Amino acid sequence: MARMQQANAKAAAPAAADARLPRSRQLRLDLLHTFEAAARHLSFTSAGAELALSQPAVSRQIQQLEASLGAPLFQRQHRSLVLTEAGRVMHRAVDDSLERLRDAAARVRSTTAARQVAITCTPGFASFWLIPRLPRFTAAHSQVDVRISATLALVDLDRADLDLAVRLVPIAQGRGPRLFEEAVQPMCAPALLRDPARPLAAPADLARHTLLTVDMHGAPSTVDWEPWLRLMGLDDVRMAQTMRFTQYAEAVAAAVAGQGVVIGRLPLLADLVRARKLVAPFRSPAASQRGYFLTLAPQAHSNPDAQAFMRWLQAEAEQAVGAAGASPRRR
Repeated sequence: MARMQQANAKAAAPAAADARLPRSRQLRLDLLHTFEAAARHLSFTSAGAELALSQPAVSRQIQQLEASLGAPLFQRQHRSLVLTEAGRVMHRAVDDSLERLRDAAARVRSTTAARQVAITCTPGFASFWLIPRLPRFTAAHSQVDVRISATLALVDLDRADLDLAVRLVPIAQGRGPRLFEEAVQPMCAPALLRDPARPLAAPADLARHTLLTVDMHGAPSTVDWEPWLRLMGLDDVRMAQTMRFTQYAEAVAAAVAGQGVVIGRLPLLADLVRARKLVAPFRSPAASQRGYFLTLAPQAHSNPDAQAFMRWLQAEAEQAVGAAGASPRRR
């Protein structure tokens, strides 16, 4: 019994010794998380943007970690960072530990959590295209909860507990399966089109109407109109007045209410056109040179529900494009 007690005491000694370390020498998980981001980006600014921290806050946390380790982790050079040998050792260890934690969390979720698919997409895609079709997926997969994160921000799927992204990007930059390309053309409510006092028979008639647009942080109010303007050979479109909104859905709602003309994005607004809530006064859609692309998160490759949702999205897109008289193009 005495020998067993001695063995247990020896085994517990390292943990006890670590617990007796001064708090300033103990490793804090938040500092390790910040270090991993800074080492991956080799930039305190980029790490701060990912972690929602300021650059000085990231720098202070790295200094705290270096103080607790007693060794510098980065060489601060002019406009750049380089990992020291100690930094490379720590980066390998921290990256490996975080990967093992992510794998363990995925295994725990697969056995204990409810079946779920989490997707991120733009608010416009969610409102006008995905949500109206979603009941068809849930009817066929009643045990699967779908979580939608509608945002314009580019989200890191591997770190945001998301399975899938639908991203609107220039065609040349698209990665992964393509759902469909985007076309744009002016749209308005049918009542506005029938207004005899302000006809909409030619593009020049837009001068009598209100431009409904989305505020894009200092960009010109007609930035979304540019592909259509180029197609029509117009340098600019000058309208009686402008109403700016923070979200595209708000501008579309104003157009449906007859408050002005919005640049319609197809196929997002195809259902509103079929329902005659919006009409296109000029039959001349222009390719925006952008497309909606699918990205599956690395951890979602082992999630059959996420893969089923991705296949469902592709089938819905193929049907939608086919209904519009074209076939989807894929990568």
